[in-house]
Parts: sequence; C-alpha cells; structure tokens
Amino acid sequence: MMMVRAVRIDDFDDLLKLVRSATRGLTSLQLNGEQLLDRIEQSVFAMSRIGASTRDEPFVLVMVDDSNVIDNEVGEIIGTSTIYTKTGGHQPFYAYQRIVSDHHSDQLGVRHHRERLSLYRTHDGPTEIGSLFLRSRFRGGGRGRWLSLARFMLIAMQPHRFADSVIAEMRGRASSDGSVPFWDAVTGRFIPVEFATADAMSTMSKDFIEEMMPQHPIYLDLLPPEIRNGLGQVHDETQPALKMLKAEGFHETDLVDIFDAGPVIQCETNRIEAVRRCGEMSVGRILDTLDTTAQEVILASKQGGFASVLTRVAVQGNQVDVLAPDANALGIEPDSMCWIMAARP
Repeated sequence: MMMVRAVRIDDFDDLLKLVRSATRGLTSLQLNGEQLLDRIEQSVFAMSRIGASTRDEPFVLVMVDDSNVIDNEVGEIIGTSTIYTKTGGHQPFYAYQRIVSDHHSDQLGVRHHRERLSLYRTHDGPTEIGSLFLRSRFRGGGRGRWLSLARFMLIAMQPHRFADSVIAEMRGRASSDGSVPFWDAVTGRFIPVEFATADAMSTMSKDFIEEMMPQHPIYLDLLPPEIRNGLGQVHDETQPALKMLKAEGFHETDLVDIFDAGPVIQCETNRIEAVRRCGEMSVGRILDTLDTTAQEVILASKQGGFASVLTRVAVQGNQVDVLAPDANALGIEPDSMCWIMAARP
C-alpha cells in the first residue's frame, strides 16, 4: 500500500535520490546531501516537539510505496511535500510586489496607468507550502492531490504550530528549452549568473539577493510585452496545482517570485477548505471489507508525527469504521482517535 507520512532519518538516502531527480525550477528542492539531512533533522524534531509556539521549522512529508516490500524493508519514496511554518526567519522572504499608480497631466491632457515592481522582504511572514514533487510514473489516481492535501491535514491537526495565513509560491513560466524569460530579461541582468546557479544558491543563503538586486523599482513600461504578460503566470506543469489550490480557497496576491515571476497565492489558514473539512473522529469497528457506500477520504493519525492513507471509510454517527490494513498502517484501534478529510471540496 501507499502512505504519506512524516519523514524519518533513515529516509535520507532514498529521499536524496528523489530530490536529485527533481527538475530545474523547483527551487526548494535544489539541495545537496548536507542541506537535505539538515532539513530532515529539523523536521523530525518539529514533529516530536510538544511546545505550542510557532517557530521557523520545516515539516517534511514523504509518499512511500510499500507494494513491493519484503519483510521489514522500507518502501520506495516516490514523492515529497513540505510545510514551512514561517517564511522569513533568520533570512528574509523575498518577492517582487506589483504596485500600481495613476498619473495625469492637465497640460498634456493625458492619463497614464503605471505599474512597477518593488523588492518586498519580510522576516515574519506567513506559513508556506512548497517542495511538492512526485515521480512522473506515479502521477494520476489522486496521488498528487493527496500529497498536497496531507499538508493541510497536518495543519488542521496542530493549528497552533502554524501562522494565521498560508502562501504558496507557484513556478513561473519557462521556455521549451528550459530558459526562464523573466530571469533572462530582468533578474539575470542584476545577478549575472545562470538561473540554475542562483536557484540552487538561494536554498543555502539569500545574502546575494540583498547585495545584487536593485533597491529602486522596475517599471513595467520598460519591459517587452511578452515579459509583462508573463508576470504572475505559471509553468504549464504547475497549472493543475494552481487550479487545485484555488479550489481550496487560495487567491492571487500582488507578489511574484523574483526569479521567474511566478505568482504567490495566499489564503487565511482557517478559511482553507481542506483545513475546514478535516475532522477528528473516534475509531469504531475495524473491518476486512466495507460496503460500496463507503466514502473516499484521506485517513490520518499522529503515528510517527503524521501518517495517512488514501482509502474508504464508513462514518457511523460520531465514529468511523476503517479497514484492517489501514488501521494497522496508522497504528489505530477501536476507540482511538483519527482524522478524516474528504479528498475533494
């Protein structure tokens, strides 16, 4: 069976193989071994911590395929996603803010609608979801949606650990040859290295952004039409993720990524549909089969910090009947508590 669960230290080797296969442009997954191990260790500590305060820490989830496992072997890691509890922290969160102003001249008898990009930075930003990657051969069948929504289940289960709003930086447009038009036309003029180099370096330190980026606004009137029209547009492969998050209540903001001009979308945490439809229930019966009226849900427990399966359950009043393999995978039994979320709004 498949599970989405909290990352473990012994997942390191398999997860490193996965992130090395991630395509260029997935900034938050451009990690070397030392950086990845550090992120895993931080996540393991975050999952085990019982304090109520919100800290700058990652919660890393992995999707594991146990279908070919023999004895006590660990299944193959086929996907990952992460929640960053607070953007900013010891290094600022950077973006370009789109600012609109109107200008007119009585003397010339003209009015002009003007838009500019100004460097935005914050040390105390909202929670961010990101680092979502699933091996291509496993895409479909609701797995990508599950891997994404599992993050909202974790937020619903421990709301005190996260900020009042959540953002997602969506991947911006790229050409068929892999080049990034916004980088080539704008940011790359101020940071004269390849996009991939800056992309990878930003995961280690963002000091170069403060050192190299202009402190004055960039007026869109000075940019080619194709660059202006690409602001806030997403990569073709990102369209399904954007559509899904908008269905969950996310909306566009006036922020775009400073590297590829992808949109930054946002939603208040308590207004995210997936968070609102996640509920805690008591386990009723554990059965070998369920009838055909059972509903498809994501079923989760706090085993190991977080563990979930995509399955069917039967709700009976204030209790939920679950299948035996699911109960075994999640470490739940009759009268223990679990969380369920409908897979779709």
